[in-house]
Amino acid sequence: MAEVQLAAEPRRETGSRESRRLRAAGKVPAVLYGHGIEPQAVVVDHRELRGALGQEAGLNALLSLQLDSASHLAMARQLQRHPVRGTVSHVDFVIVRRDEIVAAEVPIRLEGEAIEVHRADGLIEQVLFSLQIHAVPGDIPPHLEVDISGLAVGDTVRVGDLKLPSGVTTEVDAEEPVVVAAASRVAAEIAAEEEAAEAAEAAEPTGEAGEGAAEPASPAEGGGEAGDTEG
Repeated sequence: MAEVQLAAEPRRETGSRESRRLRAAGKVPAVLYGHGIEPQAVVVDHRELRGALGQEAGLNALLSLQLDSASHLAMARQLQRHPVRGTVSHVDFVIVRRDEIVAAEVPIRLEGEAIEVHRADGLIEQVLFSLQIHAVPGDIPPHLEVDISGLAVGDTVRVGDLKLPSGVTTEVDAEEPVVVAAASRVAAEIAAEEEAAEAAEAAEPTGEAGEGAAEPASPAEGGGEAGDTEG
């Protein structure tokens, strides 16, 4: 993964008032820390930050942060955004090394068209949209692809089915579902009604006596009357 150049300046003053002033001037307050250095308040240009994080690697971009006369290899973490505008209002930069394993959240993208699912009037439901992985910074993929073209209704793609690049691992349960090919709601309701009808029909009595069934016994014929008493 190539490094993205990003200039930073020391932030002389801190506090909410100063932060508002910086944002109004198109700057983003930030902090730089990691690998034994004291957390340092810095500021970066909003447009440059958006350009650096708007590339293919996204938030996992490997940044060459230029601060005064020093250059720090870093990654952007803990982004805070404006609740309405969605713009970045603060960011933490964490210093990393090229040979150390770091954690990263990688988006999951669906590729292909599930023709068999569509023919069956089914639905593709994406359950997991990103995966927590571990890798050295240079091995972090921009995204993970899931090919859904071969799926049929009832199929499930799980974390264990994902093809992770070499050097990339995850601690997420392998049985965690990522994509489910499900029947449509209407089809599921029809199937449930049919199953209920079949179960009710199987439980109904036939109402006919079986062959050879014993008939109710009738009163005994003859010999059942009491004799006259002789006087």
